[in-house]
Amino acid sequence: MSLVSSTSPTSQAGPGESLSLGQRLSWWLAWQALLGLSLVCASVYIVTALTLAQRQEEVLDQKQVVLQHLLAEGRASHANEGVQHQLEDFHAGHSDLQLRVLAPDGRLLYASANAASAAPRLKSRVFEINSPELGPPDDASWARAELSLDVGADDVLLSRLAKTLAAAALAGTFLIALGGFRLVRLGLRPLHLLVDQTRALDARQMDARLDGSAQPAELQPLIAQFNALLDRLAGSYRQMEGFNADVAHELNTPLATLISSCELALRRSRDADELRELLASNLEELQRMAGMVGDMLFLAHADRGHGARRQALPSLAQVAREVIEFHEAALEEANLAAEVLGDASGVVDGRLLRRALSNLLSNARRFARPGTRLQVRIQAEAQGMLRLSVINQGEVLDPVDLPRWFDRFYRADSARGQDQRNHGLGLSIVAAIARLHGGEGFAHTAQGRTEVGFSLRAVS
Repeated sequence: MSLVSSTSPTSQAGPGESLSLGQRLSWWLAWQALLGLSLVCASVYIVTALTLAQRQEEVLDQKQVVLQHLLAEGRASHANEGVQHQLEDFHAGHSDLQLRVLAPDGRLLYASANAASAAPRLKSRVFEINSPELGPPDDASWARAELSLDVGADDVLLSRLAKTLAAAALAGTFLIALGGFRLVRLGLRPLHLLVDQTRALDARQMDARLDGSAQPAELQPLIAQFNALLDRLAGSYRQMEGFNADVAHELNTPLATLISSCELALRRSRDADELRELLASNLEELQRMAGMVGDMLFLAHADRGHGARRQALPSLAQVAREVIEFHEAALEEANLAAEVLGDASGVVDGRLLRRALSNLLSNARRFARPGTRLQVRIQAEAQGMLRLSVINQGEVLDPVDLPRWFDRFYRADSARGQDQRNHGLGLSIVAAIARLHGGEGFAHTAQGRTEVGFSLRAVS
C-alpha cells in the first residue's frame, strides 16, 4: 500500500523513489535549523567584528589626541630633548603601537623602537602636526605623524570565534535534526496506527470504522470523512447485494413461468390455437423481462453519467400535457383525471423528462383513490432549479417507507397486488434522471395526500 510506504519511518528512498513524510519533515527541520543557527552565528561574528573595529578606531583617536597634546606642550617648553623623552614615555607600555614622525621632505624625525618590526596586520592613522621642536630651528614647522595599531590579536580572536561559531552551528544542527527526527516519528505514530486500522478493513467487516479517540485534532476531520465514506460504501454494498437478490428474484419468476408453460406444451400435442395462446402468454412474459433489462441498462448508464441530451424547451407544461394524454386511457380506466399546475422553461432532455413524468403518473395512478384528480405541479426555484411532482389523493402511507421508494426493485405490498407488471424500477429511473440533470428525487405524504417528484437544474 502506497500510504504505508510513504509514512513508514523505516522506509528507504531508492533511486527514483520519493522520500517518506517523516524523512521530508526531518530534512526540512535540519535545513531550517542549519539556516537559523548560521544566521545567528553570522550575526554574532559581524557584531563582534564591528565592535572590535570600533574599539580600534577609538584607541587610535585617543592616542592621536594624546600625541597632539604632548607635542603642543613640548613646543611650549622649546625642549627638543624633552619632546623626544616624552615620546618615549608615550610609547612605553604600548607594544601594539608604532609611531613615526616625518618631516615634510620625508626625513625621519622620530621612530619608535618597534617601528621597524613586521606585524601581521596594522591599522594606521596619518595626521599632520605643528612641532618645530622635533628638528632644527630652520626645519619646517609642519611634520607628518604615522600612528599604527597592531590588530593581529583581534584577528586571531575573530578567527577563533568564527571556528567556534561554525562548530556550534553544525553541532546544534545535528542535535536539533536528531531530536526532530525522533519527534517526527512520535508525531506520525497516530498516522501509522490509522494505516494499521485501514489495513484491517475488508468487505467482510462492513460495520468496522476507524477509531479516532486517540488521534490528534488535525486528523479528526480526515477520520470523520473516511468513516462517512465507509458508511456510503457499506450502504452501496448492501444495496448491490440487495440488487443482485432482487434481480434474481424478478427474473426467476418469469423464467419459471416460461419453462413451466413450455414443459406443459410439450407433454401432449396441441392445436394451433392453443399454441398461439401459449406463445402470446410467453411473449408477454418476455416483453416484461425485456422491459426490466432495458430499465436496468438505463440505470447502469445513468450511474456513469451518460444519457442526458439537453435541449431548450419553452414550456414544460406542454410536455406534461403530452404525457397525460398518453396515459389518458389508463386514467379513465382507473376513474381518475389529471391537470397541470404551473409552467416553466428550461434546457433539459425532453425524452428523459417525458419518461420521468410518465413513471410518476403511473406510480400515482396505482395509489390514487378513484374519482380524484392527479396534479402535475411545475415550480421554478432559485439558481435555475425546477421542481416537478405528481400529487394524488389516496390511502394513508407510512412516511418511514418514503425514502425507500427510490430504491431499485422496491414495491409497496399494495402495488404488487394491483399490478404484476410493475417491477419496482420506475421511481429509481426518476431519481436517476434527476441526478443526470443535477437534482434529486423527493417524496412527501400527509393526511392521504402524497407528492412524489424530482428536482433538476434547468440550465446547461
